[in-house]
Amino acid sequence: MSASPAALLARSGRAAAMLDGVRNWPALLHDWRFWARPEQLPPPGNWRVWLMLAGRGFGKTRAGAEWVRGIAEADGSARIALVGASAGEVRRVMIEGDSGLLAVAPASSRPRWEPSLGQLLWRSGARAFVYSGENPDGLRGPQHSHAWGDEIAKWTWPEPTWDMLAMGLRLGAQPRALLTTTPRPIALLKRLRGAKDTVTVTGRMADNRLLPAAFVAAMIADYDGTRLGRQELDGELIEDLAGALWTRAVLEACRERALPPLVRVVVGVDPSASVGGDACGIVAVGLDAEGIGHVIEDASIAGATPEGWARAVADCAARVGADRVVAEANNGGAMVRSVLTAADAALPVTLVHASRGKVARAEPVAALYERGRVRHVGAFPVLEDELCGLIAGGGYEGPGRSPDRADALVWALSALMLQRRGAVGVRRL
Repeated sequence: MSASPAALLARSGRAAAMLDGVRNWPALLHDWRFWARPEQLPPPGNWRVWLMLAGRGFGKTRAGAEWVRGIAEADGSARIALVGASAGEVRRVMIEGDSGLLAVAPASSRPRWEPSLGQLLWRSGARAFVYSGENPDGLRGPQHSHAWGDEIAKWTWPEPTWDMLAMGLRLGAQPRALLTTTPRPIALLKRLRGAKDTVTVTGRMADNRLLPAAFVAAMIADYDGTRLGRQELDGELIEDLAGALWTRAVLEACRERALPPLVRVVVGVDPSASVGGDACGIVAVGLDAEGIGHVIEDASIAGATPEGWARAVADCAARVGADRVVAEANNGGAMVRSVLTAADAALPVTLVHASRGKVARAEPVAALYERGRVRHVGAFPVLEDELCGLIAGGGYEGPGRSPDRADALVWALSALMLQRRGAVGVRRL
């Protein structure tokens, strides 16, 4: 909490009333039912899945940590799965974060965290185990009585991870899962929301009165009424845009877990013209012997100097074994080549000049996806949000001011799969 305990208590009329009759008032600081808003508490009824779709800053992490804490302190037989987008995020956010499991517990009942084993142990005997949305098979076999899945819309493999988790929720009289996330229109969220044993709770950033007023005002000023604001701040599950070049269904259908042998690898770059401006899009794509394109990595970087993003390009090219870097040269072609060469003198660089707008360049690449000619090795949430924001006819309604990651992907796939047909509208420099 950012304010002092006294200040927080003073904000609530019911706090003042309760303090009159409570001798041990410090205990209230760890009484979640006293502090929580109703939508942060477990819903009544016979549910299996509690799905919390809410904007950033709503208090999803705190609600998840307190739910797990309450179960673990009350039931020594509880075996709880903690599933995040990665094992690192489980540790940084769900366990060690400001609103994580270690922070919300009183010192007298704080669980023992064993990072090397990926588990938490409570004095009651309850245990929680770390799992990752990057590795569904890690959930194949273990059994649990409860599960907390955080930011499930960011999981690399949402449906396979949930399926493995759900099949292992079979301990105790009433196995349950809490899934907390800022919504994105992925298939898993739609599936869970429509299930009979799911209770869905929604919420907005503005519901959390403890957030700094200046922060809330800035977010509203920048994003109120926008599609991004509706999704990220108001927690709306927004469906595909009319006329979008890419749909969620097309992207979900192109997932693959294993990368086949490749005959060529290219890193596409949409350079950033200034520090603090738009991000520098950096996307690695490979081509296999069957002529199928594979999106390998999104290494895009924001807020970097030209030297900084050039170093990121060189590092990405080294990781994926790139044969060539294809970079847009509209904003200072000589500078782009210079900084890339300075980062790695051996880096093969091709500069291309755009003769059409971003959306027009993207249309033939989108057609490759529709024909099943492109695969994604895992998930790339921000990149995919940008792709789904490109609208036929020239509009862009995705996150950020510009689809930098999407543009980098288009350059790379165009170089690999379309250039010989003259379909990309580029001019070599």
